[in-house]
Amino acid sequence: MKALIVLGAIVGFLIGTGFGLAASSPWPAVLWRACAAALVASVLTRWWGRIWMQGLRDSLEQRRTRRAAATVTTTPPKKS
Repeated sequence: MKALIVLGAIVGFLIGTGFGLAASSPWPAVLWRACAAALVASVLTRWWGRIWMQGLRDSLEQRRTRRAAATVTTTPPKKS
């Protein structure tokens, strides 16, 4: 998860730098925009990562319950 947040921060910094340079801003303004974009991108990446991980956990849980239910229903009843 931490690697995903760092990746989001790097991407946000690069996007902020790109927009700052495209606007022909002075370097302090470019750096400020890049830092703000890095913060926003890392927060969004953290939010998205949590949702993604929860979806993966739910998917695995559903797969386990389906397998358990299939095992119970496909086992023939024992004759006494």
